[in-house]
Amino acid sequence: MLKNYFKIAIAVLRRRKFFTFISLFGISFTLTILMVATAFMDKLVSADYPDLKRERSLYLTSIELKNTKEGWMNRSQLSFNFLDTYVGTLKVPEKMAISTTSTPTNTYVNNKKIAVDYKYTNAAFWEVMEFAFVEGKPYNKTQIDQAQHVAVISEDLKNEYFGDSSPVVGKYIEADNVRYKVIGVVKDVSKTLINVYGNLYLPYTVSKGAYKNTELMGGYTAVLLAKSKEDIPKMEQEYNQMLKKVPFDRKQFDRLYCRADTYLASFTRGYYGNDTNSGVGKLMWRLGLIVFIFLLLPTINLVNINITRIMERSSEIGVRKAFGASSKTLVYQFIIENIILTFIGGLIGVILSVFAMWLINEADLIGNLNLALNLKVLLYSFVACLFFGLLSGVYPAWRMSRLNVVTALKAQ
Repeated sequence: MLKNYFKIAIAVLRRRKFFTFISLFGISFTLTILMVATAFMDKLVSADYPDLKRERSLYLTSIELKNTKEGWMNRSQLSFNFLDTYVGTLKVPEKMAISTTSTPTNTYVNNKKIAVDYKYTNAAFWEVMEFAFVEGKPYNKTQIDQAQHVAVISEDLKNEYFGDSSPVVGKYIEADNVRYKVIGVVKDVSKTLINVYGNLYLPYTVSKGAYKNTELMGGYTAVLLAKSKEDIPKMEQEYNQMLKKVPFDRKQFDRLYCRADTYLASFTRGYYGNDTNSGVGKLMWRLGLIVFIFLLLPTINLVNINITRIMERSSEIGVRKAFGASSKTLVYQFIIENIILTFIGGLIGVILSVFAMWLINEADLIGNLNLALNLKVLLYSFVACLFFGLLSGVYPAWRMSRLNVVTALKAQ
C-alpha cells in the first residue's frame, strides 16, 4: 500500500512542477535554517572539546551582593581569594579548574599585528579540561607557585606567530611586553566556549598580583568536577552549605548569591533567570515558541497549496468514493502522500544544511566553530518533517474527504 502511495506522490509532484517547486523550496529552506540553528545550539549546549565532562561539572561564573531593602546590587565574576579560600575547602569536588575569561591584546612579529586572547589558569584547569596537546605539555603547580613565565598556546597562534616552523616548544612569545616560554601547543578552541577559550594560557601567578585581591568579587570563574554524575547533588548541597558561611559586608548588603550551576544554567541565569531561578525553562519556552511560529508560517502556505492540489484531483476522489472508498481511507492516503512529499523536501533540506554548514565553517564566522550534522540534529529534523507533513496535510485531507460524490464527479 505504501509503495502505491509513494508512486502516486511522485506522480503528483510531476503534475504541477511550479507548485511542486514552491512546496519543496518552502520545506527544504525552512528545515535548512532549523537544522543549522539546531546544530549551532547543539554546539553550545552539548559537551564539546575540551569541556567534555559537563555531566559531572558545576560552573561558578558570577557572584552577587544584594541590598533587598533599597533594591540595588553589585555583580561580577569571582575573586581568586573566594575560590581558593572558601570553595577550595569543599570535599566532594575532585578538582576545581580556575580561570579568567580571555582578555584581548596585540603582539607584533616582523611589523605584523597579531591578535592575542590570553587567559590565566590554575594547574587543575588542565586536568578538568581535556585539551589535545599537539606539542609539549601544560604547566604544573610548581611552575605556577614559582610564577614562571611559561605559556601554552593554540595552533592558530603558533602558526601566526612562528609560521610553519615546528616544533615551537622552548621558543618565546611576547604579549604586553612580557616574554613567555612556550611549553605546550593545543588544538584550537571555539570562541563560543567562553569559560575555556583562549589562544595564550598563562599561570595565574604572573597576572601582576590581581589574584591577591582579598574581596569576594574579581575576574575569575571556576568549574567544580565531581567524581561521578551521581555526586552532583551532593556537591551542590555541600557548596550551598559552604556559601552560607562566607562573610560579607552586611552593613551594605543583606544577601549573597553565587550559584553552582550546570553548563546551560550558568548562561541562562544572567539573561533569563535570577538568583532563585536558572531561567532554563524560560529559554526553552521562548525557543519552542520561535520554532513553532517559524514552522507554522510555511505550514499555512503548504496547507493552501495542498488544498489546491487536492481540489484538482476531485474527479479521482469522486471515482474512488463511487467505488466504495471510505473517507477514512482517503484521508489516510493523502496524509501519507503529504508526509512522503515532505520527507523529500526534508532530504533536500539535509543536503542544503550540510552545504550551509560547510560554508559557515569555511568562512570561520565564529572563531574555530565547526558545525556538524550529527544524529541528534537529524532526529530533530525528522520530527520537524513529521510535524510539517501532518500539520500541512490533515486539514486539506479532511476537506477532501467531505466532498460530495456527485459534485466531485461533475468536476471532471
